[in-house]
Amino acid sequence: MTDSAAPVIELRNIHKSYGDLEVIKGVDLTACKGDVIVLIGSSGSGKSTLLRCVNLLETAQQGDIVIAGEPVSWKNSSHNRMPADKDQVRRFRTNLSMVFQQFNLWSHLTILENVIEAPVTVLGAEKNAAIELGQRLLDKVGIGDKSDRYPSQLSGGQQQRAAIARALAMEPTAMLFDEPTSALDPETEAEVVNVIKDLAAEGRTMLLVTHDMKMARDVASHVVFLHQGVIEEQGPPDEVFGNTKSTRLQQFLSSTH
Repeated sequence: MTDSAAPVIELRNIHKSYGDLEVIKGVDLTACKGDVIVLIGSSGSGKSTLLRCVNLLETAQQGDIVIAGEPVSWKNSSHNRMPADKDQVRRFRTNLSMVFQQFNLWSHLTILENVIEAPVTVLGAEKNAAIELGQRLLDKVGIGDKSDRYPSQLSGGQQQRAAIARALAMEPTAMLFDEPTSALDPETEAEVVNVIKDLAAEGRTMLLVTHDMKMARDVASHVVFLHQGVIEEQGPPDEVFGNTKSTRLQQFLSSTH
C-alpha cells in the first residue's frame, strides 16, 4: 500500500458481534489515497459486515474507525455502542460513497435525476451544474444516452453503472463497493467490471468486496482474505494469488475456479 499520505480509511482492532455470534474478530486495515483494497473470502467470512462498519451502517462494538485522520466519536460501549455525533456520521457517509449489490435506485426518478438528487439535496449543488456533472458522469460510465430513462427500462448492468455514477456525483474521498457484480449475468458483469477498472486506473481510493477473483487480481493494489472474521492472509495481488501461503486461502481459491 502507498504511504505517501495520511490514511483515508483506518480500522484498528475492529470487533463486530450479533448477539453471541462474533463476526469480526479484531481486524486492522489501512487504505491510503489511491489504494484499491479488495476483500475476498467465503460467504459469512465477515467481509460485507466489515465494509458496512466503515460506512457506519453497522456499529462495531470495539475498535477505532478513522476517516481522513478524524476518528469516529462513540458513546456507550459493547453492544450499546453507537456513533455519538450524527453530523459526523452524515459527513463521513457523504465522503464514502457506497455502491451496493442491489442498485438501490429510486424507481420514480429518471437515471439522471437519481444521479443529481444527493448533490442537490445533501451538498446544496446548483441544479444546472448538477445536471451537467450528472450527464458527464453517465457518459463516463457508458450510459449517457439513457439519462432520461427510468431504472426499470435499464438492464442490471446499466442500473449498476448508474449507481456508480450516482456515487461519483458526491465527489467522495473514497468509494465502497459491496459485491457490485454478484446480481448480474456474465455479459452485464463485464460492463461494470470495466467501469471499476477505469476508476482504479484513475487512482481512486476504493474498498471493494467481491466474489470475482479475476476482477480482484486486475484492480487491487492490496488483497485481504478474511476467514471467520479475521485476516487470514493479505498482500499484493500477485503474491496473494500467485504465492499463496495459507492453506485456507488455497482451498478458497481452488473452490472459486
